[in-house]
Amino acid sequence: MKIDYSLYLVTGRELLPEGKVYSDFLREALEGGVTVVQVREKKADTAEFLHIANEIKSLCKDHGVPLIINDRIDIALAVDADGVHLGQIDMPVHVARSLLPPGKIIGVSCNNVDHVKKAVEDGADYVGIGAVWATNTKQLTSPVLGVRAVGPLLAALDGTSLKAVAIGGIKSSNILRTLHGSVSTTGHRLDGVAVVSEIVASPEPSKSARKLREAYRSWSNPTRQLGEASPSYTTDTIKDGVVNLLRVIKETKPLIHQITNIVVANQSANATLALGASPIMASALEEMYDLSCVLGALLVNFGTVTDKESMLAAGRFANDAKKPVVFDPVGVGATEFRRKIAAELLNTWQASVIKGNAGELAALANSEEVQAKGVDSIGVGFANPATFVRDLARKERCVVALTGPIDWVSDGTTVVKLTNGHRLLGDITGSGCLVGTCVAAFCAGAWELAKNEDGETKLVRGDMLIGAVGGILALTIAGERAAVRSDVQGSGTFLPALIDELYNLTPERMQQYGQVEVVTVHATEI
Repeated sequence: MKIDYSLYLVTGRELLPEGKVYSDFLREALEGGVTVVQVREKKADTAEFLHIANEIKSLCKDHGVPLIINDRIDIALAVDADGVHLGQIDMPVHVARSLLPPGKIIGVSCNNVDHVKKAVEDGADYVGIGAVWATNTKQLTSPVLGVRAVGPLLAALDGTSLKAVAIGGIKSSNILRTLHGSVSTTGHRLDGVAVVSEIVASPEPSKSARKLREAYRSWSNPTRQLGEASPSYTTDTIKDGVVNLLRVIKETKPLIHQITNIVVANQSANATLALGASPIMASALEEMYDLSCVLGALLVNFGTVTDKESMLAAGRFANDAKKPVVFDPVGVGATEFRRKIAAELLNTWQASVIKGNAGELAALANSEEVQAKGVDSIGVGFANPATFVRDLARKERCVVALTGPIDWVSDGTTVVKLTNGHRLLGDITGSGCLVGTCVAAFCAGAWELAKNEDGETKLVRGDMLIGAVGGILALTIAGERAAVRSDVQGSGTFLPALIDELYNLTPERMQQYGQVEVVTVHATEI
């Protein structure tokens, strides 16, 4: 039996709005586009469960939608349901298979890679992966996975016919984040989303179901997704793109909202102004939505982590507005606290660009190849930075910029090597943070160019690879020019000269001095 898992409804009578008749709700949900129904009745006795299942079976049959029974093999057999869904502590798959007639569907709840491998080994038909988000509709027996942890479970299904749906707290407000962020590094995507309260508790279940179904359908159409289908970049097209973005920044003066650390706020604001953009260094939670309506890009820099709730809200609102979110995880490997906050942020919203030094990005990737000391990276760096940055971009589903003596940028497909810069950049406080500011400004330029394009299936509009490259080149070229000025005698005089050179940076200078190379990374290195 071929099943469309795209919108998988899990029922829960206790969530129905007051006065809503169960059968009416289900009929409306089916009319809205629900493609699978699972009946979950944890508190009903057998007779009541049987009555409900028979009622729902009739409705599902009328709409050509398969009916799955949660846990209860006896109820599934009694109503001739299309299948059952089993938890990790329920009847084993092989036993359920022996009891059910041939051709029935068996799904299994999975919370880790071992669960998925066992489901494959046991011959399940699909897996329900979760909980992806925190949820109140079910008492969880396993930890919340988070969006970024779904990919490895999907990769475990490579080469199999098993389907996968995500479950747990999925709503219209986070479905695009869920779908985009859950793709594995091998390109394995979800086959659908399982939803409970967003439909069951809705006063208009048909409308809610239709909105979710359309979101999935639009996203699943062949469109450009990060790490899967990249434009054909060359050195010339990248430099031309960067040059164009600088012109756009100077013409449109985009607002760059920066939640940043106390050490660099002043110089970051000055760097933003020097490029031609407009800074606002706001961190009050109450301002986050209003700012998302007018900003050109958001920079979240947590060198001093004191505004977590504002960071969470700002990123969510920026995603909703399809605006760039640049994340600078300053010192993320220094403490367990920073690692937890970074994970929470990245699971909540989708970064457009993650920018960091080798130690910071190694911490995000859970790699021990490079170590960090506070906010600084120590050691010689990655043995193969091109492969590392590409693979992390695929994992995080965004552009990743690895900064250092040589800078590397990737969208998961294309890898760009940048060799501008000067040692004095490493002798001033916050030069890495200034890179983040410049990247945000150039990403705002990229958004400005693309803001009127169709982007309903994306979490950001604009070419973020060009934006990231442009921001890095702007600062490193300015650093080279500042370092050779006669008035620069050391780090104290270098910083104001650096701001001057950002101010005097022209498209022609970026075209002339930018050292850009597109690097080939072989597929066998994945």
